[in-house]
Amino acid sequence: MTDSLPTASAAASRPEPCLFCAIVAGDIPATVVHETDATLAFRDINPKAPQHILVITKAHYADVAALAQTDPVLAGDLLAAAATVASSVGVAEGGYRVIFNTGPNSGQEVAHVHAHVLGGAPLGPMVCQ
Repeated sequence: MTDSLPTASAAASRPEPCLFCAIVAGDIPATVVHETDATLAFRDINPKAPQHILVITKAHYADVAALAQTDPVLAGDLLAAAATVASSVGVAEGGYRVIFNTGPNSGQEVAHVHAHVLGGAPLGPMVCQ
């Protein structure tokens, strides 16, 4: 990982402890598949598809809504990283899904913005049950 850490203002607003901030800091290991100055992508420890990668911002934002409202350029960087990851793990041609869970009713488990990049097999329709 690089030495880039969340900005002071972003770090001050994050809940303690934040699992993904600890991964960015190198305190918790992760299987990194892609990294930029602003983003980090690593394999999900409980994959829901043959390829399941989490793409996060290094700066702490609670969810995609907070990120989009505060830093739309970084939101674009996050989406670009998701596309790069899909290509690098070989799912771009066959198709993949990018999912952002926002808030407790969505199933968001870590209050740090992250995109799930899923692919490598037919994923089926998007339905709520």
